[in-house]
This record gives sequence, C-alpha cells and structure tokens, in this order.
Amino acid sequence: MNLKKPKFWDYKKPNLLAYLLLPISYLIRIFNYFNSKIAKKNNLKIKTVCVGNFYLGGTGKTSLSIKINKILKQRQIRTCFIKKKYKDQIDEQKILKNEGKLYVNKMRINAISQAEKENFEVAICDDGLQDKSVDYDLKFVCFNTINWVGNGLTLPAGPLRERLNNLNKYEHVFLNGNLENIEKISYEINKINPNINIHLGKYEPTNLNEFKSDDKYLIFSGIGNHKTFVEMLKNYGLNIKTDIEFPDHYKYSEKDISKIIDKANELNCEILTTEKDFIRIDYPNKNKLKFLKSELKIIDEEKLIKYLI
Repeated sequence: MNLKKPKFWDYKKPNLLAYLLLPISYLIRIFNYFNSKIAKKNNLKIKTVCVGNFYLGGTGKTSLSIKINKILKQRQIRTCFIKKKYKDQIDEQKILKNEGKLYVNKMRINAISQAEKENFEVAICDDGLQDKSVDYDLKFVCFNTINWVGNGLTLPAGPLRERLNNLNKYEHVFLNGNLENIEKISYEINKINPNINIHLGKYEPTNLNEFKSDDKYLIFSGIGNHKTFVEMLKNYGLNIKTDIEFPDHYKYSEKDISKIIDKANELNCEILTTEKDFIRIDYPNKNKLKFLKSELKIIDEEKLIKYLI
C-alpha cells in the first residue's frame, strides 16, 4: 500500500492520538493471538527461511533476502524467492527477479509448494513473519537502526505488527542501517531475550563512483527507510542540498517527477533516488534522474552462514 507513516508512530513516547487508538490495537492483538493458535504445521521438504519484521516497512527485508540468496548460491544450493502477491509491490518483485527465481502467489504456502515441486532446496520468503499458514524453518526479525520500534505500540497506535516482547519467541534478529544506535538497541533486545542472536547489516553503495562529491544533490525516495538512505549518502560524502520523502511503494505521476526536476533546476542540483524508486518511474524525462544501487553487508557473515547451512 502507498502508506505514509503517521509522524506520531516514530515519537519516542506515545502521544494522545496513539493512546486513543490503543483499543483497536488490543482487538487486533486478540485476533492475532487466536489466529496463531490455529496455525497449520507443514510437511515441507524444502527448507524455508523467512525474513520478516515487527516494524511496518523499511527494515531491509528485501536487501537481506538478496544477501542470503547470494550466500547460498555461492555454495551451489538451489534457492528461490517467495513473495505474497501485492499489486503495489511490483518494484520489489522486479528486484528479486533480477537476483533469482521468484514465486508469487496470493498464498505463500502455495508459492512454496510450487518451488518444492520444481526441486528448489531453499525458499527465501521476503516478508511473511506473521503468516501462520507457514511453519518456517528459520526466521529473522529485521529492524532499522534509526526507526527501531518508534513509539513501541502495535498497529494502528504505533508501527509494530507484534509486541516487542514477542522477541522471546524468536532466535534471530537483524539490525540493518548504518550501524547507528547498535548498543542501545541490543541492550533493549537482550532484556527481552538474552539468548537471541543479534546480527548486524550495513548498507553499502555499489555504484558510488558514478557520482561526484563536489556536486549538489536533491534526494527523493518512496521507501520505508528514507532517513537511512539519506544518512548513508551523507556518510559517503555526497553533498545533499535537500531531500523529499514519499510514501512507501509510492506510484509517481509525471507531475511529481516534473516538480522534482523543477526544484532541482532551481537549486542547481543533480537528482538522485533509489533503485527501487527508479524502477517505479516510467516517464520520458526519467533520463534526468540517477539512482544509487546498494547492498547489505553482513558484519558477522560467517556466523550467519553457520545458521543457514
């Protein structure tokens, strides 16, 4: 969905509006609780790895899914991606297709079963942690190191799909971003589950040589972790004159792009966006835009491989 997060979701403490929405949050949690009690166990031969999140959007799930895929393929393991069918996530589907075989279905379990029939050994599910129709073999809970848990409340009072205390049910957490706030977040996680494995991921650009540090840039994106994207560019020395944030999975109009180009001309800036955003733009003046490609570097890759293999 083209969701622009309410600002109060990312306040350090809940505000009045968040508290007013709490009754709805409680109802959703009760529904999810009973739904989990009727979750099905699957007799799958294919190994399933779920890369999911608690915080809604922008936690690096797709980047981590791609990295896991590369690690396994290097070891001659037949892998594929699994994605639930959403019309507004074509950008992520295209990126995954560029990296390997992708199965898309309205029901993840059906996509996994198809992959099993075609003799794939590992199915990497980009999202789906809360999908109780699949009994995953390995689960990773992703968080962004800037957003962390926002105000700490569950939807719609806050940005969380599950209560943070549910981390005591999981074995692996991934903290993705630019290595901000690692000690503080790790402390909070260990208070809930001292035995959980905390993995670290850092975004690194792969085509930085295409951009000049002495140029000025207008940055825009419609992704879940816009701030992380901007901070990464600043960390690598690019001169960011201004940045514009759109909702996650935003469908750009020709008018949107024209406004961005006019603003860049006014400021005498180059225009830079993400690969995911660039894929969603389909207009003649697209050639005036540049995009940054990035990948997730796993800080403790050898430790991660031990769990994957």
